[in-house]
Amino acid sequence: QVQLVESGGGLVQAGGSLRLSCAASGSIFSISLMGWYRQAPGKQRELVASITSGGSTNYADSVKGRFTISRDNAKNTVYLQMTSLKLEDTAVYYCNAGLRTTNWDPTWKAYWGQGTQVTVSS
Repeated sequence: QVQLVESGGGLVQAGGSLRLSCAASGSIFSISLMGWYRQAPGKQRELVASITSGGSTNYADSVKGRFTISRDNAKNTVYLQMTSLKLEDTAVYYCNAGLRTTNWDPTWKAYWGQGTQVTVSS
């Protein structure tokens, strides 16, 4: 089994900062892409940022310049540093990872964390 566990969400005032963490554990052979998604009430889940195993990053236009994604491959952990938070950043943030569980099965599968709430207040 594979688990992705997020932490670091909470309540913050507009303009503030938060750092999210997501640790993957269990039967993991290799992790390729890791990312953060978010879903606000009444809206579809959207990609916030992603990072490859080599460190290449991709960001949604709405968070460019404010959010930074990083990862520690040795710890199977991905981070999301969020600064200059806005009211519209309020959402449940989900961690996602594409990984292989064994060296003999070439199948890559996507796994999700349970989500962590980020609430930005005025």
